[in-house]
Amino acid sequence: MTTKEVFEELKGRLEGKGSAQLANSRGVYQFALTGEDAASYYVAVGDDGVTVAEGTTENAGVTITMAASDFKALAQGALNPMSAFMSGKLSVAGDMSMALKLQSLIS
Repeated sequence: MTTKEVFEELKGRLEGKGSAQLANSRGVYQFALTGEDAASYYVAVGDDGVTVAEGTTENAGVTITMAASDFKALAQGALNPMSAFMSGKLSVAGDMSMALKLQSLIS
């Protein structure tokens, strides 16, 4: 599965969640994925719904940097975000409280 396909699948899952399920995940999440199949995407969760787009945004509350292969494992539930952070596979810049909501956002 490519990074693009993972984000397309994520977009479908997020759009299927109700606003109540997403209420605790509001904000803009920037993903900077490195290595093979590297890409930049952002996910914006707000009152008007969810936006998942390729590229970067200037108003991200948190930036998650990790290898694309690790992100794919994370999105498929094979890698725990906290374990990835503690082992150095995932780095966070910005609002740490948003980063802690990553699991509920992508699962």
